[in-house]
Amino acid sequence: MDKKLTRDNLICIMESTLKAQLRELRHLRGGVRRGGGDTREGSGKKSNMSIIKDILTQAGEPLHVNEIIDRARRKHSVRLKRESIVSAMTKKILDGRDFRRAGRNVFALIGEGGR
Repeated sequence: MDKKLTRDNLICIMESTLKAQLRELRHLRGGVRRGGGDTREGSGKKSNMSIIKDILTQAGEPLHVNEIIDRARRKHSVRLKRESIVSAMTKKILDGRDFRRAGRNVFALIGEGGR
């Protein structure tokens, strides 16, 4: 390859490297879970997945994604993005972790009663 390393390319490489290093340091410290779930230790803020688990635990029954989003907004003052949380929850379902589907866009915690 005969491409020149430009200043912008070098900055992008350095930025990517630093982000990866920071992510790994936070993981080692316990402040960030692999997969990007920031626990924000010391700040009192929860990750979106923790909020969703709390909502489903308190509900004691499966909830539609719209209801989860509404409760997160009302009870936790957090605006969840529908596509993002459905995607994240689906990945956990496929891994057999935390959540299960109880219907179309209806989610429950594993071991929780169905609708």
